[in-house]
Amino acid sequence: MPLHRLLRSAVLVSILAGLLCAGAVSAQSAPATPAPAAKAPAVAKPAAKPATKPAAKPAAKKSSGAAFVPKTTVVWRGDIVSARGFTNDLVKEFQAEKTGLLTVQTFSTISGIDAVRAGTADVAGVARPMHEKRDEEKGLVFQPVALDAIVALAHPRNPVSGLTLAQLRQIYLGRVSNWKDVGGPDAPINLYAVAAPLDGVEFSFRRLMYKRGDQKVAAPRLYLNTSKLEEAIAIDPNGLGLSTLSSNYANKGVKMLTVEGRTATTQSVADGSYPLFTTLYIAYREDHPDPARIEDFVLFLDSPKSHAAMRRHQLIPYAEAGDVFARDGERLAFVDAAISTVTPADVAAMPRSRDAQLSAPRATLEARIRVAPAADSTTAARENLQKAEAEKSAKKDDGAATGSN
Repeated sequence: MPLHRLLRSAVLVSILAGLLCAGAVSAQSAPATPAPAAKAPAVAKPAAKPATKPAAKPAAKKSSGAAFVPKTTVVWRGDIVSARGFTNDLVKEFQAEKTGLLTVQTFSTISGIDAVRAGTADVAGVARPMHEKRDEEKGLVFQPVALDAIVALAHPRNPVSGLTLAQLRQIYLGRVSNWKDVGGPDAPINLYAVAAPLDGVEFSFRRLMYKRGDQKVAAPRLYLNTSKLEEAIAIDPNGLGLSTLSSNYANKGVKMLTVEGRTATTQSVADGSYPLFTTLYIAYREDHPDPARIEDFVLFLDSPKSHAAMRRHQLIPYAEAGDVFARDGERLAFVDAAISTVTPADVAAMPRSRDAQLSAPRATLEARIRVAPAADSTTAARENLQKAEAEKSAKKDDGAATGSN
C-alpha cells in the first residue's frame, strides 16, 4: 500500500480512537452529575431530627413512675411448712387483691414468734398451737388457718410401707432402733429430727404421742428445718423422719409411710381416719399497733384465692374443716388406745390428765368463736366442750364417792 494511504488510514484510526475515548470519558463522568441528588437525602436535616429526639425518655419516665407502691405491708416470718404450704403462693395474690406487699421471711417457728413479740414482724407462721409453758407466747392470738397431715418419711427403696402409732412412739423413744423390728431389713433406723426448739411439726407429733410437745426424743441427726431433713432422707436408705403432706405430696425423693394402715390425704384428714395431723396457724400480738391491718390480712387468708392456694398444696382450709375438731376427742382416744397397747409401763409413764383431753375442744371453741361466732360449727364445738367437761366432772364425782366408801 502507498505511503499516503497508510498515513490517511492512521489519521482515520487516530480520529476514531479519539472519538471513542471521548465517549468513554463522557460515560464515566455521567454518574457524577446525580451526586448532588444522592447527597440530598443524607443532608436533609428535617428527616434526621426526629431520630435525634429523646423519644425513649418518656417511656422510661412512665415505667419508673408506674413502680408498685403498696397501700399496706405485712411482714410474715415463720416455719418452712407454712411458707411452702400457702404463704409463698399468696405474695402475688396479696398484691393483686389488696394492693399490698407481703414479705415472707422463712426460718423457724420460734424465730417467727419472737419477731412478732419484738415488733419486727406482723404475723408468725406456726405449725402448732400455743405452748402454754412459754411466757413469750402469752399475749399472742393463734389464728387457725389450715389443716395439714403429719407424715413419716422413709427412703423410696425401703421395703417398709407403714408403721403403727405404737412403733413410732417406741422408735422416737429409742426403744426400737432397727428396721427388722418393724418388718424391714436388718439395718439401723437413722432417725432425723428438726433441731430448732419447739418446731411446729415435731411439737404437734410429740404432743399427740407423749402429751408433751417438748418431749425429748432419741434423734441424733438434727437439721435446721424439714426441707433439709427431707433432703437427708432422700439419700439415706435407712433414714426416717417427720414432715407434712403439703411438703411431700409431689416429692419423689422420699416415701410417705402409712400410719395404722391409713394413707395421709386431704380426705383421710377431713374424715378423721388419718390420726396424725396438725393445724397451721398465724400468730399475732393482741395489742398490735395496727389491728385493722391484721384483721384485713386474716380476712384475706379466708378468701377464695387463699383457699385455692391451700388446696393446691393438699391443705384443708380451716373454714372447710367441718366437724373434724368436734370429733377431736375421738382422735385422741384412738391415739391413746393405739399407743397404750405397747406395755403397761408405757401407759403408766404417760400423763393422762383429763385436762389434756379437754384442751383440744376448748381451743377449738375459742378458734371458732374468733372466726365465726354464730356458725353451726361453733355451736357444735361448744356442745362438744360441755360434754367433755360433764364427763370429767362425773368421773371426778365417781372417784370421790368410791373413796368415801
